[in-house]
Amino acid sequence: MSQKRIHAVYMRGGTSRCLVFHSRDLPPAGPERDRLLCAALGSPDPYGRQLDGLGGGISSLSKACIIAPASRADADVDYTFAQVEVGTPVVDYAGNCGNCSSSVGPFAVDEGLVKLSARDFTGEVAVRIHNTNTKKLIVARFEVLGGEAAVEGDFELAGVAGRGARIALDFLDPGGAGTGRLLPTGAARELVGGGEVSLVDATNPLVFVRAKDLGLAGTETPQAVDADRALAARLEAIRVEAGRRIGLTGSAAVPKIALVAPPAAFTALDGAHHAADRVDLVARVISMGNCHRAFALTAAMCLAVAARVDGTVVHECARGGTRADGGPPSVEAGPADPATTIRLGHPSGVLPIAARVGRRDGAPWAESVTVYRTARRLMEGWVRVP
Repeated sequence: MSQKRIHAVYMRGGTSRCLVFHSRDLPPAGPERDRLLCAALGSPDPYGRQLDGLGGGISSLSKACIIAPASRADADVDYTFAQVEVGTPVVDYAGNCGNCSSSVGPFAVDEGLVKLSARDFTGEVAVRIHNTNTKKLIVARFEVLGGEAAVEGDFELAGVAGRGARIALDFLDPGGAGTGRLLPTGAARELVGGGEVSLVDATNPLVFVRAKDLGLAGTETPQAVDADRALAARLEAIRVEAGRRIGLTGSAAVPKIALVAPPAAFTALDGAHHAADRVDLVARVISMGNCHRAFALTAAMCLAVAARVDGTVVHECARGGTRADGGPPSVEAGPADPATTIRLGHPSGVLPIAARVGRRDGAPWAESVTVYRTARRLMEGWVRVP
């Protein structure tokens, strides 16, 4: 046989797609595993299409998840996230993907990695996931029907056509996932690249920049952001300098960089118009050099935490940092606590995120972040690699 055959499941998790593997089916962590992941997704591709693999030519469609038995007693499974670059043969493990995290619980149940009792065979289950990239715990809560993760439901997720079964993801103690500190430099804002930014690390490290400081409104389309090469160069310079300050160098994936602005009316990519009073702030996130069509989920969670930390540029832009208008929660969220929920306006619509931030030892402490996603198994079998 001229090609290797590796068992894999192709899944949509939130607004991303990923190849999901059992760790037992892959080589040990290292160059051989990375070569296999690149080949499976079609990287490197100088044409940017990943035509010779299962990637989609952009960072949100060039991802892999590796699932293993739990290495700690308080988890059901271990999960390692791999971000595969499109144009170069690089696999980055520096951070996690919140969207792909939503695929892990259903995969674990469907693959028999989590044993269901007769009582759990139909109903809600909770799968405790240890993310090895960040050393943090995620609890995925979702419905099971006949022993398999439910797919059909009435939950609508901006950026994904149709509706599906809701998955609640609780990211516990998400602060310091990449650097060990919620505010890696100890300051809520500082000068980087000639302007004020906030460096915050919750689920993934991010650099937050005011859109207006870059001559932007914050409601620009991803295509417009990507087309401005001078802007891209400036943002990358800020990102790299921020990464140097917090000890994250050499990674194209983290820290990510996001533009934030006060509430404003905008039109989403599906043509839907959203009024300014339906959001608490608007933002755009850039990852791996591309502006995301739907806000990267770990970035959105970090933003929700930052909105509740006094002094950050996110808190400054947000409408009070929380949902305070007393109106009904978005249809996307289902039940949510208005006191902890912020509504993020992003290119694909409005995303509610619930963040709880307290204080510990006199400093801000992120207790938890809760988000809602859907996921679906698209294909299963074997991926072929030369």
